[in-house]
Amino acid sequence: MQPKVKVPLYCLFQGCYNPEFEAEIEKCKEKCHRYNQLSPNDREAQGRILSELLGGMGENVVITPPFWCDYGYNISVGNYFYSNHNLVITDGARVTFGDNVFIAPNCCFTTAEHPTDPEQRKAGLEIAKPITVGNNVWIGAGSTVLAGVTIGDNSVIGAGSVVTKSIPSGVVAVGVPCRIKRKITEEDKRRYPMFRPE
Repeated sequence: MQPKVKVPLYCLFQGCYNPEFEAEIEKCKEKCHRYNQLSPNDREAQGRILSELLGGMGENVVITPPFWCDYGYNISVGNYFYSNHNLVITDGARVTFGDNVFIAPNCCFTTAEHPTDPEQRKAGLEIAKPITVGNNVWIGAGSTVLAGVTIGDNSVIGAGSVVTKSIPSGVVAVGVPCRIKRKITEEDKRRYPMFRPE
């Protein structure tokens, strides 16, 4: 699906009080509303709405309602994508998720930034920066990922984090602001005992 309106990246643009953007957001919110009214177990109907809402979608995609976004067509998700309740994506710029991404409840991905200058902010100017999440990433509950961030493959973002800067591959990162805690190692395979039925 091709975007109806293109947002300029890394420069101020008239994001608010813009009839063209507002019309696109209204259409997207209507689709989100229909999606959120479905039975949470109606995967077939969910898939139909997601395929018309998102810009790209792999196989075995589950987005547990409620789910809200601004445009939809700027979002691309890979194979085996799972998000729990209350995912919010403000997708003024591209938001790209790789394969095997897990997102816990109450997470927000926002590509929008507003000016620090109060006059520019009052005038409705904003900036949009893309977000990229690699393959095999787990985002913990209540995390917020801010504009311009890339999260590398195989990393874990701890619950409640605010990710203000890019995170490399293969690490555990947590906090406000989110910082690298440690690398993921072979020892993590033995972190929890394996359940073996008797």
